[in-house]
Amino acid sequence: MTDKRPNIVFVITDQQRFDTIAALGYDHAVTPHLDRLTRRGTAFTHTFVTAPSCAPSRASLFTGVYPHTTGVLKNNDPWNHSWVELLAGAGYRCVNVGKMHTFPYETSVGFHERHVVENKDRSNPKLPYLMDQWDKAFFARGLVKPDRATKYRAVPDYRERLGAFVWDAPDDLHADNFVGGLATHWLDSYPGEEPFFLQVGFPGPHPPYDPTQEHLDRLADAEIPLPYDSEQDRAGQPYALQDLRRDNLEVDHDAVVHLDHPTEDQVLRQRRHYLANVSMIDEQVGQIVDALERRGVLEDTVLIFTSDHGDCLNDHGHIQKWSMYEPSVRVPAIVAGPGIVADQQCDGLASLMDLGPTILELAGVTPPSWMEAESLLPALRGESWSGREYVFSEHARDMILQQTALMTMVRDHRYKHVEFVDHADGQLFDLDTDPHEENNLWDDPDHAAVRERMSRLIADWRAESALRTADRTAAFR
Repeated sequence: MTDKRPNIVFVITDQQRFDTIAALGYDHAVTPHLDRLTRRGTAFTHTFVTAPSCAPSRASLFTGVYPHTTGVLKNNDPWNHSWVELLAGAGYRCVNVGKMHTFPYETSVGFHERHVVENKDRSNPKLPYLMDQWDKAFFARGLVKPDRATKYRAVPDYRERLGAFVWDAPDDLHADNFVGGLATHWLDSYPGEEPFFLQVGFPGPHPPYDPTQEHLDRLADAEIPLPYDSEQDRAGQPYALQDLRRDNLEVDHDAVVHLDHPTEDQVLRQRRHYLANVSMIDEQVGQIVDALERRGVLEDTVLIFTSDHGDCLNDHGHIQKWSMYEPSVRVPAIVAGPGIVADQQCDGLASLMDLGPTILELAGVTPPSWMEAESLLPALRGESWSGREYVFSEHARDMILQQTALMTMVRDHRYKHVEFVDHADGQLFDLDTDPHEENNLWDDPDHAAVRERMSRLIADWRAESALRTADRTAAFR
């Protein structure tokens, strides 16, 4: 008897903000393949991560519970279980190609095969050692992989480039091309006929922002928006975020030398390089679709596209993630495949981890009762779906966001509230009147009741979360 369960290809980029897909209304992006995927399926336009950092966000996504339950609060915190184990137990062939950001890096977490490619720049001597598949490919070709230590710090204007460089090694060895190529090779070569779950983790557009010249040229005429950044905005930022800016000015994280007041040309160059990295990934998504077609399974495959968090790209004077601004915590999320409503955009609030139980249900697997993630399947089937009333995000014990032990966000359709466990200051934005989060209402007496209500929501959420996940905590002791 033929197994009619769909194959699932789950594409996760690293650090891709929400406004990077042309079909979703952002014409400065060059994304023809993602545009087609959007028209083929359903896009969730207000999807928020549970943590604005790689490993905490991914561990939450792959367990269906928040970081305070997984215990993965920063990169290199260990995690060894995921709902992939349930897919494998249900008969799916489970394969990871590229980045997952587990720790240990190559732990199974349920996959039958892992072909790991990690961060593009791992020159920090404090990071655990790993020789990943990408490193091996450079070694086999007798080449040196470019990063801060081996190449970029020697560039004469390194401190002026904001992390933007042109890839000059062989095109097929670019991290995103390499991962895309491995994924298509697996689709072309794996002989099994059971349904498969293929997770493809692209290392980009995480910095260094390093597209090929060809993809940069495609954006030569794009009208790229400038950052939202003002002195009023900066002056209203809480102490922990002020200090985050200091750290990024002093340390070249991921080969990005941040500048306090970069010129318009510098910022536009950075953003053009970032968007060219997105365009490179878009091309690889097209290659994956072609490989599914060659294999004869495209019509039987659900393809999901998202990212683990965003990148401020100098919005609010910040770089990368580690904050609760929309460009940091809001990401694209697209699902297309058999039985899924086409050309649909859902504006309700969703959490990134909601994709977990959605995948399980698509595969015919019942999600565990302790999952805090909520399936998006009703929306995909065209049923009534209004989304979450609130979304939550948290960031704790981070080595870069140093001046707080815990930052927590709650957001509804109108307000965003951000508080710090160890400071009296915070952030409150009315997104109806201030969609770009430039006017902090934290100390505005007219909004004191809103602030109190949102703070109480966080307290209630933490208590309810502890009760909901108690069974999971006991199961994994």
